[in-house]
Amino acid sequence: MTRYADIPKPIRSGIVVVDPDRGTPQRIIVLQFNPDTLERSLSPQSAGGSGDSGGGGSGTGDRNEALRLKGPAQETWKFTAEIDATDQFEVAAPDGIHPQLATLEMLVQPTTQQIRDATRLSQKGAIEISPIEMPLTLFTWGSKRVMPVRITELSINESAFDVNLNPIRASLSIGLKVLTVSDLPAGHKGADLYMAHLAQKERLAAAARRGSLGGLGLTSAGTGAGTGIGTGVTLTGRG
Repeated sequence: MTRYADIPKPIRSGIVVVDPDRGTPQRIIVLQFNPDTLERSLSPQSAGGSGDSGGGGSGTGDRNEALRLKGPAQETWKFTAEIDATDQFEVAAPDGIHPQLATLEMLVQPTTQQIRDATRLSQKGAIEISPIEMPLTLFTWGSKRVMPVRITELSINESAFDVNLNPIRASLSIGLKVLTVSDLPAGHKGADLYMAHLAQKERLAAAARRGSLGGLGLTSAGTGAGTGIGTGVTLTGRG
C-alpha cells in the first residue's frame, strides 16, 4: 500500500529579493509550478577581436588574445511560469492572481515613494538624479543553482478570469540575465553571491567523469615522461 505522506515534495524554484547590504531575504517568491523547460545561453567574453587571425586569414584578431577571457561568460535564462488560482481551492483568492502578478511586476517597477523622491529632487533643481536602484534579486533552481539576476523580460498571458474580471490563470515568459562580477561594483553582496554560484559550477565540473583519448579514437605518443598531450606528444587518428 502506497503511503503518500512518504513521497517527498518537489523543491520549488523561485525568486528571492535580498537586502544588498546585509544579504538577508526581504521577500521570497515561490513559483507555483516548476517550469517544464529552461533555455540557457552562455556567451564567452573573449579578449581578442573576432575573425580569423591565422596566417593567410582576413581576420583582425590578436593571436596573443585568442584564448584569453575578459571575465565571466554572459549567461541568460528563459522559461515559462504558470499561475493558476483554480489549483489552490483551499486558499481564498478574492483578487484572483492579481497579487502574484503584481509581486512579479514590482520587480521591474520603481515604487511610488521612489518616484516621488526623484520628482522632489527634480523640483528642487537637482542637476543630476541617479537612476532608481532596483532590489537585488536571486533566482533559485534547487540548492545547486542560486544566482543574482536581473529580470530582462516579463511577458504575461492571462487566459481565464472570474466574474469580476480578476485573472485566475496566466502564463509568464520570464527572461533573466545572470549578474556577474563584471556587472556589479566591488564589494557588492551580489558579486559575492555570483562567486559562490561560480564555485558551485567548479565543484560540479570536478565531479564529472573524465574522458579518454581512446574514446575519441585518438592515441598519444610522447618522448618525455608524461603521457598527456603536450610538448613532444603527437596525436594520430585511427582509421
